[in-house]
Amino acid sequence: MPVENDPSQTPSLFDAVRYRLAGQQVICDRGRFLGVVHRIDQPVAGLVLFARSAEALRRLHRLFRERAVDKRYWAVVEGDLPQESGTLEHHLSNDRRTNRATAHQLPGSDRKRARLDYVVAGRSRRYTLVEIRLHTGRHHQIRAQLAAAGAPIKGDLKYGARRSNPGGGIYLFARALRFTHPMTGRPLELIAEPPPDVLWDLFPRPAAPCSFGNDDRN
Repeated sequence: MPVENDPSQTPSLFDAVRYRLAGQQVICDRGRFLGVVHRIDQPVAGLVLFARSAEALRRLHRLFRERAVDKRYWAVVEGDLPQESGTLEHHLSNDRRTNRATAHQLPGSDRKRARLDYVVAGRSRRYTLVEIRLHTGRHHQIRAQLAAAGAPIKGDLKYGARRSNPGGGIYLFARALRFTHPMTGRPLELIAEPPPDVLWDLFPRPAAPCSFGNDDRN
């Protein structure tokens, strides 16, 4: 499901949220405003943030722009990663023709720096559950960096997975957001649970996001 409306006329998450809030008389009370704060790739599931006022949307956009939002993802990857926890740093280039990012070790004029932290949260015989904290928000960043590390996401054929998943999705899930509420100043932690699924259910699910030793998001 696309986050916002597109020319295909496919029902969007935006429409679903608007319909849900209208039923609760939330949109009506706020002048029918609903703004998309950020997006996730179409084959990715999980948490998407909306704002119910223009001022909240403006302030939330600033938080994301200033990297003041702690963004966590879960991924089920094929194979394993070299360490129990670590940091992946690459320079990403994008091919618009194929809509694919490539992770490089060296910088270049057409490349953007990409950085993420990861922790191995569980293992099965064939797959590994990884929790990821993003420092940068590049196009297809997690997918490209994990593939470059030799651990493509389950079902992600574009980045080297062995086979696709039924329905075309991939095992990448937007798990949590931590930030300061733009209007009240209170700390917020939003957590989403993956849907019931044989593969997700292979792994015990941590009750809270993993702790990373370094909180530097630069």
